[in-house]
Amino acid sequence: MLETVDFKAEKLSKEIYKPKHDELIKKLVVLQQQAHNEGIGLVVLFEGWNGAGKGSRISDLMYNLDARSTSVYVQEDFDRAKHEDFAGREHGVTDYYPLLQDFWKALGARGTITFFDRGWYADTLQHMLYNAPAKLLLPKGEERHYLDSIHDFEKQLVADGYVVVKFFVHVTKKGQIERLERLHDDPVTRWRVSESKLKSAHNYATAYELYDRLLERSNFDFAPWVLLNGEDKRRTNLTIAETLVAAIEGALQEKALADQSPEVQAAQAKVAAEAAASDKIETAPAESASGAEAEASAAETAETQVSAQVPETESSEAAPEERGVLSGAKLAAAVAQAELESSFAPTKSRFKIVKKYPRIDDVDHSLVLPENEYKKQLKELQAKLFRLENIMYQDRIPLMIMYEGWDAAGKGGNIKRVAQALDARAYNIYPSPAPTKPELMHPFLWRYWTRLPKAGHVGMYDRSWYGRVLVERVEGFATTEEWSRAYDEINEFEHDLIDWGAILLKFWVDVSPEEQLRRFQERESNPDKQWKITEDDWRNRDKYPQYKAAIDDMFRLTSTEFAPWIVLESDDKRYARVKALKIIVKALEKRLMVKE
Repeated sequence: MLETVDFKAEKLSKEIYKPKHDELIKKLVVLQQQAHNEGIGLVVLFEGWNGAGKGSRISDLMYNLDARSTSVYVQEDFDRAKHEDFAGREHGVTDYYPLLQDFWKALGARGTITFFDRGWYADTLQHMLYNAPAKLLLPKGEERHYLDSIHDFEKQLVADGYVVVKFFVHVTKKGQIERLERLHDDPVTRWRVSESKLKSAHNYATAYELYDRLLERSNFDFAPWVLLNGEDKRRTNLTIAETLVAAIEGALQEKALADQSPEVQAAQAKVAAEAAASDKIETAPAESASGAEAEASAAETAETQVSAQVPETESSEAAPEERGVLSGAKLAAAVAQAELESSFAPTKSRFKIVKKYPRIDDVDHSLVLPENEYKKQLKELQAKLFRLENIMYQDRIPLMIMYEGWDAAGKGGNIKRVAQALDARAYNIYPSPAPTKPELMHPFLWRYWTRLPKAGHVGMYDRSWYGRVLVERVEGFATTEEWSRAYDEINEFEHDLIDWGAILLKFWVDVSPEEQLRRFQERESNPDKQWKITEDDWRNRDKYPQYKAAIDDMFRLTSTEFAPWIVLESDDKRYARVKALKIIVKALEKRLMVKE
């Protein structure tokens, strides 16, 4: 690709350049505000040779743009010595955090522009040169190396309302050496060009080949590269401005078309109605008309399906329902809705799924552990875990334990028994409450990319990123398009965690509907436990068929070979706690090669 850059073209005169550039910048300033108002995020990456002028190009743009909606992230140089001293390397852990985490953390919200002065490609190239041969630039078979993670990262951003623009600033070998020497000879700018960076310019031919292959392999149709002649500042500035103007204009047009879809209008109306109800204000009829039509259509479809499944005597003469017990037409309606939602789930994942993944109907609710045996095993397992966690810390292995499950299944109690065995300084518990406004303005995985344990530490998740395909799916907080694509987005995220070197354990804490009802009633009648039960818990229970269908789809599509689901049968909480500890201890012993 690099050979397409023309270094022999006649340079633009100031008279031709300035009016064109000024007009483009005026357009760009207006478009930035429009993109901000429409919630369109812009990610602008500048990669290229050392000394090619990437920083200057960003500075020129920042001078004209609204700084309130613009940020710049500068990637630090790869620290070879620090990487060599990292203890986790011996156990397959690549660094203190996954390679892409810095870029997820730096990502601005939708409606803003994030400039990256060098980014995931420069970082990836350095890691590839250090950790593996350059042939990894050519992934084979189903192996997912560096470029696969980059592809997934950029594709997720685009799918979530961002525009990804990638510039590569190219210079000739002569031009690079001249610039670096000029910077190095000036005492004011010498700090920017180390001796090693100055010497690296003489390896131009090798670097050229690697850059060229990297660019070809990552020239994705949804995020193509734009090559710039770094030795022609005026032409480069025009190309940058033209590209950004075209990118935002295109995104605004796509957004306008997408907003006209019935599903988006229905979802917007639902969110507006819920907000109005919570604030006790009226929603104007004009705002909710499209949503009402969509809801009426959905209700008609559900009614047709229900009438085909419910006997007339049951639907018309059903006995009054006990609280928390579904029957008759209400149950049939919930089942029909669950079947309708499941029909939108993908038929399969692009990742390999384990042959025997869990199903809710297959869970054994009869498993019990006697109390005397529980106390004995709990004590022994916690002692083992304490010892293993200390070794894990020294070897810099990250451990991630994720809990999903039914309300009142015992997730909190399970987490408590694991945490009891750990040094309080070595773990964090990450709950997943309703997302905040900043979190909603980012991709749904952003708040988890920014909440990872440091290598050698433990992260425990009380609910997790699976909320997108569970509560957000069932409650309508995510569109069908959003939650249906989320299964493989989650698989991509988890594969990056495994590639990083993390031990990832995914627990589903299961309890039978009968035992759940008993626990709900117990909480309501006990003043000390009433805070644990809310109307939302009862409302969620009424949607048992929808949640069951969503859970089974989750198992079917995300129980991958590298991160399978593990069911904790929790009708007897003691049994579930001991089972979780056994699995955690076994996983650590296997990684640390510690014998029992």
